[in-house]
Amino acid sequence: MSDKLWIFDTTLRDGEQVPGCQLNTQEKIVVAKALEDLGVDIIEAGFPISSPGDFNSVVEISKAVSNPIICALSRAVEKDIEVAAQALKFAKKGRIHTGIGVSPYHIQYKLRSTPEDIIARGVAAVKFAKKFVEDVEFYAEDAGRSEPDFLCKIIEEVIKAGATVVNIPDTTGYCLPEQYGAIIASLKNNVPNIDKAIIATHCHNDLGMATANTVAGVQNGARQVEVTINGIGERAGNTSMEEVVMAIKCHQSIPVHTDIVTQKIYHTSRLVSKLMNMPVQPNKAIVGRNAFAHSSGIHQDGVLKHRENYEIIDPKEVGVEESSIVLTARSGRAALKHHLDALGVELEGDELREVYEAFLVLADRKRDIGRKDLLELVGKYMEESNFIELEKISYSSNGSINANVTLKIGNQTHQASSPGVGPVDAVLKAIEKIVTPQVDLEEFLIQAITHGSDDVAKVHMRLIKGDKPYYGFASDQDIVMASAQAFVDALNKIPVKEYATA
Repeated sequence: MSDKLWIFDTTLRDGEQVPGCQLNTQEKIVVAKALEDLGVDIIEAGFPISSPGDFNSVVEISKAVSNPIICALSRAVEKDIEVAAQALKFAKKGRIHTGIGVSPYHIQYKLRSTPEDIIARGVAAVKFAKKFVEDVEFYAEDAGRSEPDFLCKIIEEVIKAGATVVNIPDTTGYCLPEQYGAIIASLKNNVPNIDKAIIATHCHNDLGMATANTVAGVQNGARQVEVTINGIGERAGNTSMEEVVMAIKCHQSIPVHTDIVTQKIYHTSRLVSKLMNMPVQPNKAIVGRNAFAHSSGIHQDGVLKHRENYEIIDPKEVGVEESSIVLTARSGRAALKHHLDALGVELEGDELREVYEAFLVLADRKRDIGRKDLLELVGKYMEESNFIELEKISYSSNGSINANVTLKIGNQTHQASSPGVGPVDAVLKAIEKIVTPQVDLEEFLIQAITHGSDDVAKVHMRLIKGDKPYYGFASDQDIVMASAQAFVDALNKIPVKEYATA
């Protein structure tokens, strides 16, 4: 039987240290509950002595969740530990996470101390924390650059003092996988009481090695991984929870299992991204919007014939409804036919070949091919079109914002107006009065392409309809117009049967 791998999530502590990603207490509670639903074992809820807000967040998270262990960070300082213990007073299961730097850099230049003093301080911190909680984790900061013999010695001593978990951070993201794996193996082989504690990994991504190092640590005996949702964290980030969990799930040769409900990974990723205002890069493993997208004709044909030809993970396993077959100049006939079938246009033989040749000519001129383009290509094969066109928008402000919208759907023109908290909100609500698909606007990003107040705004939207995502893109110098166009672009990708007109 495989070993249990404990998932220690530090999104709300290490992840929240990213500039501009701070959350208030209520937002942290929302994330903590989502982490509980996801199945994480330990939530590092904050660094209580760092601020009143962090202290209060640990208190409130302790009240709000029941299943995970709630962990509070401290330095190897008695006052830190006392405050951490106070913050954990409502936790059903509380853990104090204390520690000190152990590399020559930290000992000499940061702490200006000696190895002997560092061991004494670490031991004293663990013993003091044990007065408040039974579960004490010790972190050996910058262990990735420490002296092997010294690391073994301090880990042995803090376990003697009562540490239940020993955390071996690659704080600067320096290690290569074989180096980090060797550090964990050295502890397993050379610390006589190592069986009395769980070894934890805590890897940073400065060289892009965080996930690889963490997996190497697990392969060499670590049984707790310290991770964040989307890999957010200091500098280049922390180890990505979703990457480690799915790597282990894909590789049965790694003798561990987790309690993560993987089908909730994508939802949790988007929640954290939205609340922290930190977009997920499109090519991010597991949760990026292109993680299950295919544009190459060879890949598209392979995926349509048998998903596992080019996908090692079923998208549904992480909460993504299905793979995306994106039409570009590199797409083949199989992908084109797949999209035409979705439109209700079934073409074969010469008809398909004729449309495909016209498609290639168009695709060479355009970056992406959308529903409007396909409708124009196959217009003569269709009896009626339900394509939505944005003909006109206007808005005014006389104490309150009101917008007017004109849409053309097929051959019919529709108009609607709506108030809103701003012009974008009013315009989108007016569109929804005409086209009523009951969608959730889950992601809404606006980016400047160059610079200046007259810059072109690029808008990306992600709508959810029936748990399935639909993406819209547009650009315009007018942010309101770009937003409306992106919204309509996404609506046009929803199958006609899924929406109605008012």
